Amino acid sequence: MELHENTVKIQKALLVGLDTGEYDAEGSMAELYELVESAGAEPVASMMQKRDKPDGATAVGSGRLEEIKSFCIDNEIDFIVFDMELTPTQIRNIEDATDTRTIDRTMLILDIFAIRARTNEGKLQVELAQLKYLLPRLSGKGKEMSRLGGGVGTRGPGETKLETDKRHIRRKIEALKDELEDIKNRRERQRTRRKKDGVITAAIVGYTNAGKSTLMNTLTAAGVLSENKLFATLDPTSRALKLPSGVSVMMIDTVGLVRRLPHHLVEAFKSTLEEAASADIILNVCDASSEEYKLHLDVTISLLKELGCGGKPVITVYNKCDLVPDPYDLPTGKDSVRICAKSAIGIDKLLKTIEENLPVRLRSYKLLLPFDKAPLAAQLRNVGALRTEEYTNDGILITALVEEPMWHLVDEYSV
Repeated sequence: MELHENTVKIQKALLVGLDTGEYDAEGSMAELYELVESAGAEPVASMMQKRDKPDGATAVGSGRLEEIKSFCIDNEIDFIVFDMELTPTQIRNIEDATDTRTIDRTMLILDIFAIRARTNEGKLQVELAQLKYLLPRLSGKGKEMSRLGGGVGTRGPGETKLETDKRHIRRKIEALKDELEDIKNRRERQRTRRKKDGVITAAIVGYTNAGKSTLMNTLTAAGVLSENKLFATLDPTSRALKLPSGVSVMMIDTVGLVRRLPHHLVEAFKSTLEEAASADIILNVCDASSEEYKLHLDVTISLLKELGCGGKPVITVYNKCDLVPDPYDLPTGKDSVRICAKSAIGIDKLLKTIEENLPVRLRSYKLLLPFDKAPLAAQLRNVGALRTEEYTNDGILITALVEEPMWHLVDEYSV
């Protein structure tokens, strides 16, 4: 009896990067290591080459290509992943020269998206992004299509046989766009209804693996997938959070960001990120233990501006402060806070900071409502403003934290 017959072989990857001086190549390569691990593969080694610009035919020079080929043979490498976006010609030439399957950074990210997507919307977004990426890469010779389903960088819609007919794929893209537009419209109606009902929303945004889902779980016990992996959360999750004042806030977890995220991927997932654009408050979470936490904050702020979030209250949340040698070096103030979401350190301060940044004016009331005004008590209860409620001989005795638009409704019953 063979005990290992169901064992899944972990694919081995060689990482290749170019340092053209346009960005932090070392930092980007370190992130690529994490991406490969998140895809379920083993990053064996990396090679970096300094060049003024990528070689048009093979991205790297001929000498480095020979080194890549030798390394792949000697170490039984399953695939090569380039820390850049390759053209179809470059992929074909690299594969011909090395006899090793080659993918680029975008294909790798799409692959992780395919693994992480859980909801129908997430799966549709993944498929749309993959088809858009594959469409200009259909060589007509079928080489790219023949390796679909062959491991990292090939999952998602590739598992079902992709048609090489570009017209068929274009029709499929349009159909996916229509489906996503319907979902977007439905989400917009939900947002409009929340606004009409006076629901305050707070979006948790930030760099991937910053601990957003852990924070969501700590605040609301939402049960969101929380792993030490990039893109652990792909689909938006909404849960209610009652603040110490009694005000309810709808918390929304969003997909994590990475540096150099290809623009069409941002576009494909914009309907998810639009939850942040429509939120009343934004929590920008970063991993304070990362040496690049400032860059991560900048990446998030840049995307928020692109989504039109200017002018909204943004609370900077420095997470994982238990791993920082001197967390007191991190700035704090009325719009920033230090926490450890995993152990709930600093959560009370975060809740207070959220309250201080609420976009509405609140007033504490003690009310005695006549029994015929019970619908008003129900209205206060529905918006999460009601704190205590007691039925007495004289009426309904209530304490509530009331938003300004409702002050005129309750003033005459104040005691």
